[in-house]
Amino acid sequence: MTQAILFDMDGTLFQTDLILEPALEATFEVLRKERQWQGETPIEKYREIMGVPLSVVWETLCPNHSLELRNKSNDIFQQQLITLISKHRGALYDGVEETLAFLSERYPLFIASNGYIEYLAAIVEAYQLQRFIQQTYSIQSIASGNKSELVELVKTEHQIQGGFVVGDRASDIQAAKDNHFTSIGVRFDFAQDSELQYADHVVDSFKDIVKVI
Repeated sequence: MTQAILFDMDGTLFQTDLILEPALEATFEVLRKERQWQGETPIEKYREIMGVPLSVVWETLCPNHSLELRNKSNDIFQQQLITLISKHRGALYDGVEETLAFLSERYPLFIASNGYIEYLAAIVEAYQLQRFIQQTYSIQSIASGNKSELVELVKTEHQIQGGFVVGDRASDIQAAKDNHFTSIGVRFDFAQDSELQYADHVVDSFKDIVKVI
């Protein structure tokens, strides 16, 4: 196996924004009831940092909370997300299934995501992505929480010599560069032009990935 394509999940394959607000709202509602939070849910702040490791998410959203409370908040958030996924409240981006079906006949495909194992498994199961994806890798596999090291893990385990990393954030682009892959940035919901400018290629439609590859 010499060439492969690695995909990010949130904001690349899966429209996380469809379940983000209700899951985050439910989490902070619990915190409000327990008098651990006052004011509105910081949804916009979360959108700004979407794609970073979840430990960073809760440090950013709840800087004055203890590690124990942050971990509890994250557990609630994860369960809310999974519940919404199981109810098909989320969705894949337009063209994802067709494009993955086409590419899977030509390349081994993998997911390398900052999402947690149970969360990613819920999406894969709900949308039957195992039809196209050989294996899903979570950032939980890497103690450092570094996306470049996660891509390196996939590369090593499957003896991949080159290929593509597809994602919407700077960490995806950097992971491609660090592992000598070609980066394809997707300009979807959470993407920022300031980060995508460093990608080797940028697409506005998932189907356009085929043209690049």
